[in-house]
Amino acid sequence: MPLQLHTVSFLSGGITLTGHLRVPDSPGPLPAVVFTGALSSVKEQTAGYYAAALSERGYITLAFDHRNFGESGGTPRQHEDSAGKLADLTDATSYLANHPAVDARRIGCVGICMGASYALRHTAFDPRISALALVAGGYPSPGAMRAAMGASVYRSQLAALAAVAERSFRTAETAYMPVVSADSGEAVMPGEEPWAYYGTDRAASPGWSNRLTRLSLREILTGYNTWAAEFVSPTPVLMVHGSTDAYCPPEDAKAVFDTLGEPKQILWLPTSNHIDLYDNPEFVTPAVDRIATWFGAHLSLGDNA
Repeated sequence: MPLQLHTVSFLSGGITLTGHLRVPDSPGPLPAVVFTGALSSVKEQTAGYYAAALSERGYITLAFDHRNFGESGGTPRQHEDSAGKLADLTDATSYLANHPAVDARRIGCVGICMGASYALRHTAFDPRISALALVAGGYPSPGAMRAAMGASVYRSQLAALAAVAERSFRTAETAYMPVVSADSGEAVMPGEEPWAYYGTDRAASPGWSNRLTRLSLREILTGYNTWAAEFVSPTPVLMVHGSTDAYCPPEDAKAVFDTLGEPKQILWLPTSNHIDLYDNPEFVTPAVDRIATWFGAHLSLGDNA
């Protein structure tokens, strides 16, 4: 379907956020979908990949850079701000709801990887979201982090990060570390798999930088959005997850699914790794097909199909 791609901006907490708005050449008003993507990612990466595919199915889509990332404002740069991301999603939804081409009664949300946890919480408490899709979701919690690391290691990590915060307070300098590393060097997401996406041409984008603030780790270690799953119903939720995923374990996705009320549906795909659901057509195509079907049922295109 032919569509128009617009670079747009809107404010969230006084910060200018920049996004890509894709508008199909179809009589409106149309249903719309707001996207939030993976840790450290920008709008040209996996969120934009899914947004482009859904726009071809007749949906207005908004993939945007969260505060501190890409073309959006905010400081410190490349800092994971959990509360800020939720505020961004609220204002991105407001942007869509006020756009003349959008049917404000038919707005959906898609969260990918870490974005799934933010999309889950956003949807739970914003009834303007009429349908939700979660792809390869990361659902961290302090309890799971502590169990995986061991209580003493978890506590020592928090102490080290507190020291980073104190040093930043004294010096007004921001400490950074790489997002991914090609070797065994320090990184937020170590290993060959994250490098295969972010460290190569697969995710090349002028807006992405291979660094995160060290204090982003504290946001990851202490972040907890999955409790909101029990508050999402009656909003319909589709989950798409890989059967093999070392970074966002299938059992975590199953636990969230079991907590959700109806209506809900889960699609398991036979992936070999987490990033299969980022840009591999073998898995992204059936994922988009199911999302389009789900949104078609719950954000009905009606006469605009």
